[in-house]
This record gives sequence, structure tokens and C-alpha cells, in this order.
Amino acid sequence: MAGNLGATTVHAPTGMVATADHLASSAGVAALRAGGNAADAAVAAGAVLAVTNQHQCGMGGDLFALVHEPGRPVAALCAAGRAGSGSDSQQARAEGLDRLPFHGDVRAVTVPGCVDGWLELHRRYGRLPLSQVLEAAVTYAATGFPGSRLLAATAPAILELDGAEDYLHPAMAAGGRLPAGTLIRRPGVAAALDKIVAEGRTGFYRGPFGDGLLRLGGGLFSPEDLDRSQAEWVEPLMVRVWGHDVLTPPPPSQGYLTLAAAAVAESLGVPDDPADPAWAHLLAETARAVGRDRDKVLADGVDGAALLDATRLDAARAAIDPERRATTAPLAAGGGTTVCCAVDRSRMGVTLIQSNASGWGAHLIEPATGIFLHDRGIGFRLDHGHPAELAPGRRPPHTLAPAIVIRLDGGLRAVLGTMGGDTQPQIVLQVLARLLVHGQSPGQAVGEGRWALGSSGGFQTWEGDGPGFLAVEAHAAPEWDAGLAARGHEVRRSPHAVDHAFGHTQVIEATDGVLSGVADPRALDGAAAGY
Repeated sequence: MAGNLGATTVHAPTGMVATADHLASSAGVAALRAGGNAADAAVAAGAVLAVTNQHQCGMGGDLFALVHEPGRPVAALCAAGRAGSGSDSQQARAEGLDRLPFHGDVRAVTVPGCVDGWLELHRRYGRLPLSQVLEAAVTYAATGFPGSRLLAATAPAILELDGAEDYLHPAMAAGGRLPAGTLIRRPGVAAALDKIVAEGRTGFYRGPFGDGLLRLGGGLFSPEDLDRSQAEWVEPLMVRVWGHDVLTPPPPSQGYLTLAAAAVAESLGVPDDPADPAWAHLLAETARAVGRDRDKVLADGVDGAALLDATRLDAARAAIDPERRATTAPLAAGGGTTVCCAVDRSRMGVTLIQSNASGWGAHLIEPATGIFLHDRGIGFRLDHGHPAELAPGRRPPHTLAPAIVIRLDGGLRAVLGTMGGDTQPQIVLQVLARLLVHGQSPGQAVGEGRWALGSSGGFQTWEGDGPGFLAVEAHAAPEWDAGLAARGHEVRRSPHAVDHAFGHTQVIEATDGVLSGVADPRALDGAAAGY
């Protein structure tokens, strides 16, 4: 089956929000209609996502954002949490670990940065009162929301966990299946949101949630760890490519891979037809070449500009054969992340990405609030002396890699981002090429079939030599298989009509006085909404 997955471009003249949940998108548009700007809309939508999409994000997770305000440089917000002061890589090595476990080990939890990110984004840019911005999220948590299809499908993985009572329901079918559309209430989350409105970050980090986190940590976290804001404004990275400036957050985000790959691909020349196997080959090999040393260089505090140095890009370019697959290690898919994109009438644009890391995170739940804790600590290394070694106060390498596109006259072209674990830069690269090189609409760019450099997991892709295969979506161009195989790729076409391993991407594009947006149909219940 070839063709578009059914992604529909939505158009609006004034403002737009695109997310993986139609309830979140509606809350963002309501904030815009009430006189809020794109930052208000992004926080409103992000807060609803934290309630309704706990399988992908939440207040126990992290956040990055990019903000374009007309007439000002793009700003980047890093709200990635730091390791607790009791973190100890030596002890983990003594236990025989080479990475922290994904599930059931609190050491994989860093201080969650999501709430600090909301508050800082609202403090700097917001117009509406915080109570109004968070109102929809509080209402859905307190009175209930219908569970999405993806939440229902993934809920069986957590129903037996202590603290998962919000998702236990009389309507569950045999085998513990939660029917999609079941009304779910999250009273602890509603109370936590109310505390944030009343007391700011103190109400969260030093309230019931913070107290519970300290108890769960058993000495991993200190009160001082929670007193330190996890959100800070940082200088974004930028490349000029395909007639636009494309920006992403700096490390610990892996966004530099998107920029490096785009720069190299532009210099090599992207084939004219995305259905041509040469198109998939060139972009995949570009992603492979720029990411070959990701696990060695990506760490908190590393110089992001140095990772985009011309010498590094030249070396990556030289490693690419337009006719043959290289032997360097590839990337992978997976993860529990979601993106909110918002643009307002002034063409202020925000791309905000929130994440649990893997699915429902660490499978640990703060009992007073029912908030699931992320497992971003899985990005740390335990090797002694590694730049990303687990250490107190350090942020782990992050897969989160949103992007923003600015015209050369300074105007906004697009805001976008995706879930997908280690594959996020690959997905964004493909969407950027379709938008900027081939002139496709957001719906076309998001709905067309994707490739992904394959792996057995979403967060350990660059270890060893890599698995070496190229995953291809079921509906991608049929010509890809033979053409990629002839170039030395082991092609594995997905058997699933909708495969979440290829990401959920949201895009809003601003052109000719009209906003055009799309919510990825792979997310099943998303929406791009405008007015």
C-alpha cells in the first residue's frame, strides 16, 4: 500500500494549535480566543496533554521549547531535569549495570522539569492568568476525560502498578483491557495543578508531589535538588539550509543531528522525487553519517556549535556514497513523547515537547498525586569518565529535538516536532525536506511513508556497530525496497498499517497570511485546530 497515511492539512487565518490529542488542541485554541498568545496556548495544551496523555508525557517528565517572537531572536527553553544529589555511577557499576534500568528503578528518574518549563514559558511570554491557562487541564483531571485509543491500548502495561488506580475502571474488558472512550478521572493530578495555580512551583516541588518524590527516592533527591529550577533559557543552535534558518535546542538535546544532517544533505543535493529510492538512501545515509559518534559526544554542557563545525560536517559528507550504504551504526525508533505546536495572530510560534522518555516512564508513580515518573536517566552512561556519566546535578542526553523554521526576512515559516526516541532527528529531517525542498503541504509531508535506521530499542541505538537494517513504513513508496536493497540496505518493511515506531509529528506552517497545520494520524486521536 503506497500513498499518504491520511494526514489532512487544516487551514486557519488567525491562530492554530496542533497536538496528539484533540482535547489539548481545543484547549490551546480556547486560550488564543481568550486573548492569549502562542505561549499561553502551548502551556494550556501541554497541561492537558499531561492529564490525558500520561502514556507519553506528564508533570513527572521533562520539556523543551522553542519560541519565535516577531522581531526577536528565537529563544530556546531547556527544562530537562537534573540527576539527584545522591546519584552514584560507581555504585551502579558495582551492581553490574552498564545502563540504568528502564523500569522499576528510581535512579533512572531525574528531577522532573515539565512544571518548571510551563511556569518559565508563561512567566516570560504569557498574557493570560495562569489559572485560566491551566483551567482546562484542571477540569479534565477533576471531572474526567475520555481515554484515547492509544492510551487504552498501552494501559495494560501499567494497571498492576501501585498508584495506577486512576486507570482501573469497571468498564474494563476481560484481560484488563480499558475500552477507548472510557471516562477517566485523575483527582490527584487536579489537586497538583490547583497547588501550582495557588503557590507556583513551590506548591508542586515542595508540595505533596515533591514530598512523595523525596520518599520514593530514599536519599536520591534532597530538598535542595527540588528547590533548584530545572528550566533555563539557552542559546539555540542554527543552520541556514534550503533557503531558511532552522533552529533546535542545544545539548543535552540531540537536535544538532537534525541540523547537521540537513546541512550535509543540502550540500549533496536531495533527489527531486521523494518516491525515488535515492531520496531515502541519501537522507538515511546522511543521518547515519552525522550520528555515528552521538553516544561519545552528546552530554550536558557540551558545545553544540562545535558539533556543527565545518570540519565535522565535511567528514560526514565524505563518508556518504550516493550509491552504497555505509557501515557506520544506525539509529532507532520508540519512546514516550508528545509535541504541541502553536501559532497566534501575530505569528508568534511555539513548539513545545514533553516526554516521559519511554512509554509510561519508569513505571513508578508518586502516590499522593498519581503522577507517573519519567525515566530520562536511561540516557546517562555509567562508564567512568564518560562525558555523559551519571553524576549529581547533571542532565542526561536527551532525544527531544523540536525545530523551528524562520524565513530569511525574519518571519516564521514553520514550527514542528515529533516523538520517536532516537529517530526524532531522522523524522524531522524527512519532514523538513518535504516542506522546504519539495514544497509539500504539512499534510503531505507528515502523512507520506518514512524510513528509520533500524534498531531493537529506542534509546541505545548508537551502541556497538548497530543492527544495520533500514525500517520502512508499510505505505512508503514501493520503489524504495528494490532500490535501497540494490544500494546495500537490508530493508524491513513494517507489517503495520499504523506503526508508532515512525513517530507522531505535528507541524504548523505560516504562508501568505494563512496558517496550515497537521496532527500526525499515527497518534490516532490528534488534531490541528484553528480559528
